[in-house]
Amino acid sequence: MVIFDEFKLTGKVAIVTGGYSHLGSAFTEVLAEANANVVIAGRDSKKAELLMNRIGEKLHESSVDFVYMDISSTESIRCAFREVWEKHSKVDILVNNAVYCKHNILENMTDEEWNYCIDGTLNSLFRCIREITPYMKKQKSGSIVNISSMYGMISPDFRVYENCKDQLNPPNYGAAKAGVIQLTKYCAVWLAKYGIRVNCISPGPFPSHNVQRNKEFIDKLCNKVPLGRIGKPEDLKGALIFLASDASSYVTGHNLVVDGGWTIW
Repeated sequence: MVIFDEFKLTGKVAIVTGGYSHLGSAFTEVLAEANANVVIAGRDSKKAELLMNRIGEKLHESSVDFVYMDISSTESIRCAFREVWEKHSKVDILVNNAVYCKHNILENMTDEEWNYCIDGTLNSLFRCIREITPYMKKQKSGSIVNISSMYGMISPDFRVYENCKDQLNPPNYGAAKAGVIQLTKYCAVWLAKYGIRVNCISPGPFPSHNVQRNKEFIDKLCNKVPLGRIGKPEDLKGALIFLASDASSYVTGHNLVVDGGWTIW
C-alpha cells in the first residue's frame, strides 16, 4: 500500500457545517480534493453555490452538494442528516464548523448575549454530534472533527487588542470553545466502542478578509506568532484530511492545534 492512499477519501461522504465560510470553504475544498462526496450544510444556498461552482471549475470530477441546515434547530439538523443519509446511505465524516455568536466586553455582556454564543458555538455542536451518532453507529464507523479555537485553550493577550477593540475576542466565545475541546474528549470515549472517532482542530489567528484590512491589528497578530504570520485557510487543510481520513485511524480525542506556534510561548 502506498502510504498516501490513507489520506484519500474516495467513496466517503462528508458533511461540513458552515462549509462556505472563511475557514469552512477550505474544509469543503480539501475534502473534495481528496475525492470525497461533500455536502455543505448551511442556510445560505447562494454562498454554497458560488463555492460549488469554484470547486467545480478547479476539480471537474468533484462532487459537492448543499443541504439546508439551521444549527440552532434540532429539527433542522435532523432533517438535513436524514436527507444526506437517504441520498447516500452513509455518512462517514462530519466537520462541525458552523457557529453564531454575539460579542461584547465582560462588564457589558448581557445574559442574552452570553447564552446566544454558548448556544451557537457549543450547544449547536452538541446537537450535531447527537443527531449524527445514530447514523454512524449503524455503519459502525465515522470521523467527527470539531472546530475549536486557540482561545478555547488560552486567554487573549489583551495588549494585542489595544486600539483595535472591534477585534477583541469575547469571553463567551472562548468559554464555548473550551467546552468544544472537552466535549470532543468525552464523545471520543463514549463513541469509541462503535468505531466512531471524535477529534478537534484548534485554529490560531485566522482573521477574515475584512479584519485583514486593519493593518495595525494584523501586524500585532504577526508579532505574537513564532512563524511570523497569520494563518491562511489552506493552512488547515492538512490537519483536516489527517483527522478525517484513515491516516489517523488510531487517533481519537485529540485536539490538533494549528496556530503557527502562538500557544507555545
